[in-house]
Amino acid sequence: MTLLDWAWAVVLYWLALAAAGLLMPSSGGLARRIVFPLGAAGALAMAVVGVVALFNPPMQFILPFGLPDLPFHLRLDALSGFFLILLGGAAFGVTLYAVGYFRHMPAGQLALLSTWYHLFLAGMAMVLLADDAYAFMVAWEVMALASYFLVTTDHKIPEIRRAGFLYLLIAHVGAVALLLAFGVLHGGEAGRMGAYTFDAMRQTEHTPFWASIAFLLALFGFGAKAGLVPLHVWLPEAHPAAPSPVSALMSGVMLKTAIYGLLRATFDLLGVQLAWWGSLALALGLVTALYGVIFAAVQSDMKRLLAWSSIENIGFILAGFGLTLIFHTDGKDALAALTLTALLYHALNHAFFKGLLFVGTGSVLHATGERRMGRLGGLMRFMPWTGWLMLLGALAIAGLPPLNGFVSEWLLLQAFLLTPGLTQPYLNMVIPVAAAVVVMAAALAAYVMVKFYGVIFLGRPRDPELKHAHEAGWPERLGMLWLAAGCVFLGLIPSQMIDWISPVVVLLIDATLPNDGNWVMVAPLSAARASYAPLVFLAVITVITLLVYFGVKRVYHGRVRRADPWDCGYPEQDARMQDSAEGFGQPIRLIFSAFMRVERLTPDPFDRQPEYRGDSRDKVWLFIYQPIAQFAARLSALAGRLQHGRIQWYLIYSFATLIFLLVFVTR
Repeated sequence: MTLLDWAWAVVLYWLALAAAGLLMPSSGGLARRIVFPLGAAGALAMAVVGVVALFNPPMQFILPFGLPDLPFHLRLDALSGFFLILLGGAAFGVTLYAVGYFRHMPAGQLALLSTWYHLFLAGMAMVLLADDAYAFMVAWEVMALASYFLVTTDHKIPEIRRAGFLYLLIAHVGAVALLLAFGVLHGGEAGRMGAYTFDAMRQTEHTPFWASIAFLLALFGFGAKAGLVPLHVWLPEAHPAAPSPVSALMSGVMLKTAIYGLLRATFDLLGVQLAWWGSLALALGLVTALYGVIFAAVQSDMKRLLAWSSIENIGFILAGFGLTLIFHTDGKDALAALTLTALLYHALNHAFFKGLLFVGTGSVLHATGERRMGRLGGLMRFMPWTGWLMLLGALAIAGLPPLNGFVSEWLLLQAFLLTPGLTQPYLNMVIPVAAAVVVMAAALAAYVMVKFYGVIFLGRPRDPELKHAHEAGWPERLGMLWLAAGCVFLGLIPSQMIDWISPVVVLLIDATLPNDGNWVMVAPLSAARASYAPLVFLAVITVITLLVYFGVKRVYHGRVRRADPWDCGYPEQDARMQDSAEGFGQPIRLIFSAFMRVERLTPDPFDRQPEYRGDSRDKVWLFIYQPIAQFAARLSALAGRLQHGRIQWYLIYSFATLIFLLVFVTR
């Protein structure tokens, strides 16, 4: 069997597990104890296939089924192999976690969820393997429909049904744009046999005008799936509605299939790239990153905060994509390779640390039944495993060394800071400003994680019931351990990761990153300009920590005098006097009030247990989508008047239609 045969075998394996869920509707325990662990094993196998694919030439084959003259074509190359690593690596940890997370779900519901879950995995894998427009769109729709049914698992709740409908609506609007993009890519030769294959699109010569049309359609279609502003409105609604393992897969993996599609269409299928494409993508990416982190900072719901954080990270990746296009079209191959490496590295990193944070949030939700951070606090003493592992995820997403989030953000920032003179004069003025926006968004992301982790795990419990919070079970811990280990591992071996990503870079832009470092130190362009040694950094941190610990314990411990701290003159302090999630977000809400509409719940001044809440509404939704929704509702109501439930009116409509056809069509 070839490597592509093995990848296809894993897809069939997941489809078989999806079918097994339908065959055991009354045996939820069997689905949880057998089907989900088997699904995790398939994810690990898919990751291994992706690793091997990085260092092998592309391979293709045609499946023996499909429509007449429209068979499915599959291809496995370095680009699809890299994203299979992302899919398999993140899905392995999340699926292990799901074994324990769904232990209390009713048997019938769990069996159905298992079906959609493994169909979701198979759909994402097929998106990465498809080598023609037909197979790609079928897989894209399977992925969208499976994720829709996963989001609406608790469909009896109206808010969840609305979130699922919004997600499905925007997903299909994006799918229409992708269909049009593929129509442009095949060059108007739909009648020619095989014109729908990616090989035929690679050989088609596009004029700059039609290439730009195809790029804009692809940017819109894939941007709708990725959460690009202003197409992001589904994401903060769908992620909180979905079960936590599903949220982890959607944020960590599904959003990256859109990045994969954008890279495939722009650098592989289109034979021409234009500089202004990069400027547009860079601007949209920076706006998305800044917009996402601002709204993340003012959230008081755990999962909604992480959803907005995903929008921010997608903005970083898209900014790297735009900068890659700018450098590539300007002939700066080394810098183009650097930015492309940074965006791929960050996509992989985000899959691990955001997956870890989402599943950790699921453990908190299971243990407390609470999503609002204002009612949590002090969970570190009751959930130490979850607390320490989520600390790793929070530090990684905040971009602190030596974890993985720092490396990719540092590489991207190097590309901004080391930019030489470009052909377009305006870019020489814009890119330094863009670098400042990247730094500000990264700093705000760290601020968000201080709020997220501190309010949930540190301090004192804000609700007496939190003392009954229980630690996550061993399947959940193993899943979180795997994802946390990925955050550490990917942060400690950046030089090796750059070498492993290089086949993807060569495939897309035919350039390599001149890494002057060794296995200890990474120097993306030149050691004289910038270098980073994560193992040395880790060793220094470890030595300092041990010296401080043993120095305090051995030298100063005997001199310590314990006493009550100064209480600022308030002798009766309680947990409600701690910093709250709303308090953390208040400065950001005031500074960036132009981006949001704030709705406050002000308590009665005589209430002995007052509760303050400030909700920040997205103005993009209020000014763009809400008017469209109201217009559609009015139009539907107007059309509904035609249905009177009386047969004579329907006969009149039919008669009027017949007269119209006879008069105007038969001329």
